Amino acid sequence: MTGYESSPLYRIMHPRSVAFWGASNNPMGMGSVQLGELLAMGFQGQVYPVHPSESVVMGLPAYSRVQDVPGPVDLAILVLPTRVVPEVLEQCGNAGITRAIVVSAGFGEIGSDGKQLQDRIVEISRKYGIHFLGPNCIGVINPRHKLNTTFYPYVAAPGFIGMASQSGSFVTQMFVQLEKFGLGFSQGMSVGNEGVIDLAECVEYLGQCPWTKVIGLYIEGIKRGQEFVRIARTVSKTKPIVAYYVGGSKAGSRAGISHTGALAGPDPLYNGIFEQCGIIRAGSIEELFDFCYVLGSQPITKGNGLAILTHSGGPGAAAADAADRCGLEMAEFAPDTLEALDQTVPHTASVRNPVDMTFARNYNDYLEKLPRILLSDKGVDALFVYLLMPHKRVIRSVIDSLMDKPENSSAIADNFFIGQAAAVAGLSREFGKPVVGASFHTRSELFIREVQDRGLPVLSSPERATRALGALARYSRFRQDMVNNNDD
Repeated sequence: MTGYESSPLYRIMHPRSVAFWGASNNPMGMGSVQLGELLAMGFQGQVYPVHPSESVVMGLPAYSRVQDVPGPVDLAILVLPTRVVPEVLEQCGNAGITRAIVVSAGFGEIGSDGKQLQDRIVEISRKYGIHFLGPNCIGVINPRHKLNTTFYPYVAAPGFIGMASQSGSFVTQMFVQLEKFGLGFSQGMSVGNEGVIDLAECVEYLGQCPWTKVIGLYIEGIKRGQEFVRIARTVSKTKPIVAYYVGGSKAGSRAGISHTGALAGPDPLYNGIFEQCGIIRAGSIEELFDFCYVLGSQPITKGNGLAILTHSGGPGAAAADAADRCGLEMAEFAPDTLEALDQTVPHTASVRNPVDMTFARNYNDYLEKLPRILLSDKGVDALFVYLLMPHKRVIRSVIDSLMDKPENSSAIADNFFIGQAAAVAGLSREFGKPVVGASFHTRSELFIREVQDRGLPVLSSPERATRALGALARYSRFRQDMVNNNDD
C-alpha cells in the first residue's frame, strides 16, 4: 500500500460502499438531493440508505439501523439534525465504520453550545478511530471514482485540479467554472469545521494524488499552523499550491468565525506564511481558478521575460500593463529576433514588444511562425497570445477558394481551425516555455475548444491571462530558490 492509499482520506475519496443517513422519499430534502447526486454520478459501489421508518428510499432498499446493513461499509454520510449526529456516529463506531462525512451544521460555527457538540463527536471519533470530514460541509467529489456527495450535479470531465475548501459552496461553484474551460477536478473536498481532518491533511493527500497537478485552497483560517507550513512547504517543492484567503480583514474574520468557526489572522501574517510555503495567493475565486489552470498545465519559467503577441493594440497594451503590475518584465528581443519579425509581419505592424501584427493575411504566420520566432529568443521566458479567429471570414475564404463545391466549405474550415489549434497548443511542449492565450470567444467556438482541449490555457481577458503567468513566474522562483538553497 502506498502512502497515498494509506492516507485516512483515501477510503473517503474511494469508498467501495456507502451508508447514507438523512435521505428520504421527499425529493426536496437536502439529504435526498445529495443521495440523488451520488446516484446520478453513477457510483459503482453499494449504497445503503439508513432510515428509521422507510423500507425503500429513492428506489433503494433501506435499513432502520446500521447493524442491519447486509455488507461492510467504507463510508458513512450523515445529513441529519445536529442533535442526533453524536448518537449515529457512535452507532457507526460500534459497526466498525471508520470513515465518515458529517454534512450536518450547527456545531462549532454557532458558538459555545455547538462547540460542545462538536467536541463530543470528535471524542467519539477518537474512541472508535473514525476519520471524518466536517461537520458543516458538503462532502467530496472524485470524478474518476464516480463519487459526488454534494448537492450539485458534476458534469465536467475528470481533471487535474485538486481542491480543499472551508466553503462547500465554492467547491460546487467551481464545477460550473471548470466546465466552461473544458476542465475538471482530480478530487475535491469540503472540510467545513475541520473537526478531525483539516486542510493540512488534505494538502498532504492531494500532494500524493497521481491525478492532481495543482492544488487549490479556499481558506478562512488555518488550525494547525506549524504542521500546515511543514506539509505545504514539502508539497509545493514538486506541486504548486494556490490559496484564496478571505480572513485578513475584520469583516472577513468575523464572517469566517460564523461560517466555520475558523480563527483567522491579518493579511501580512498569512502573506508571510504563504511565502514561506511557496503558496501562491489569489485575490478572488476567479483568480484561484485562473492560477490553478495555468500552474497545472504549463511548464515553470526560467525567468520573468514575457513576450506579447497580438493583432490588436488594446489587448496588447492591457497585457503589458498587467505584466508590469504582477512582476513580469517585457522581454527585450535579440537583433536576429527583430530581423525575423520584420521579414514576417506587414509594414503596418509593430515588432517591439508587444508584437502587434495589426492584420493577419496568413493565419499560419500568426499562430505558427511568429510564436516560434518569439519562443526561440533566449530572453523570452513566457508567451502571451491574443486569440481572435474570425470564423465566418475564414469560411467565406474557403467558399471563395472552392468555387464549384461550396458544400464542403464547413468541413474544410473546421479542419483548418483544428490544424491551427494543434499548432499553437503544441508550442509550450515544443519549447518548454509557458504559453497562455486570451480570447473573448468561448468554447462554443471550435477553435477555442480545440486549443483548450489540447492543453493550452485560454482565459477570458488579457489581464487575467497575464496575471496567471505572473503567478507561474512567482512559483517558479520559489522552486528555483529551493534548489539554490539545497532545501530538503
